[in-house]
Amino acid sequence: MATELRLDAELIDKDITRAETLPARFYREQHYFEQAREQIFTRSWQYIGNADRLTVPGQVMPLSILPGFVDEPIILARDLDDKLQCLSNVCTHRGNLLVEGECHAQSLRCRYHGRRFALDGSFVSTPGFERTACFPSEKDNLANVPFGHWNKFLFAAIDPAYSLDDVLRPMRERLSWMPLDEFVFDATRSQDYLVKANWALYCENYLEGFHIPYVHPALAAAIDCKDYQTELQRYSSLQIGIANNPADAFVLPESSPDFGRNIAAYYYYLFPNMMFNFYPWGLSINVVTPLAKDRSRISYITFIWDETKLAIGAGANVDKTEREDEDIIEQVQKGVQSHFYDRGRYSPDWETGTHHFHQLLTEFLA
Repeated sequence: MATELRLDAELIDKDITRAETLPARFYREQHYFEQAREQIFTRSWQYIGNADRLTVPGQVMPLSILPGFVDEPIILARDLDDKLQCLSNVCTHRGNLLVEGECHAQSLRCRYHGRRFALDGSFVSTPGFERTACFPSEKDNLANVPFGHWNKFLFAAIDPAYSLDDVLRPMRERLSWMPLDEFVFDATRSQDYLVKANWALYCENYLEGFHIPYVHPALAAAIDCKDYQTELQRYSSLQIGIANNPADAFVLPESSPDFGRNIAAYYYYLFPNMMFNFYPWGLSINVVTPLAKDRSRISYITFIWDETKLAIGAGANVDKTEREDEDIIEQVQKGVQSHFYDRGRYSPDWETGTHHFHQLLTEFLA
């Protein structure tokens, strides 16, 4: 009989040598899928785009936080003082969506009843409210959405439980030498994948190198699996792949804390659903969007730094690696439906990232 799923801090033992994994019910039942939306995804930071798309004062862009799941409508705008703003895209009068497409504007005007806002979200005017008492008030301004950036990469949240710096600092400090302003978005190498599996199964797979020799033969040939390393932070983790061939590694400056090492890839996981994968050729940002309890969308967003290195090392064929991951994860999704499977155990040497992820899940869902 399946274990009752107690979402408390004791569900995942802090001692990985004694701990058991999440019960299979977490991946099967709709209740936990919906609970994750409200208690994890509305309280965490999400990647929303790059600042290269808004370079001129007056540019306005409507977006959603995690479209298809959270679907929170927001506006990115570069105001007339040349400052980036992140605002709610919902008119404070009757809730109409304010901006429907990318545009250049001096102000924002609701096409439902004519209410106007400045590009910083402040209320400007509205017809028909001349006799309304105590109007306008602070509530008539557009809500400012919690927002931040790392270089050109933009993030937003609805009600974050931790600061953006809490999740980005380890990555920002480790890779401070990297010229991110030289990274160029490549639409031709960016695409979405549909995976028939629970979003958490995808993250668990990403967070351990245990499966690499068995699932990814080409990747296993490019990196030294015996020297695969995982480092844990409060809301993130880093996996480091060491190149078998030094020619396939980063050329690291002396300012790098990893100077002298043949690093093939930095695999950064940012809780709950973002992966920043740095290769000598550039960056693949992977965003996992839950679509149903057994469906996920994986968005690969590609930035090129050195196109001449696309065909070498750990990052040589990310599409093939993704398809190999999809295949095994979809098999796991079928397996966790079994009446005979409940919980597994962790490999203390290989699955510290997955154990850390499960602890964060239960912390937020408790």
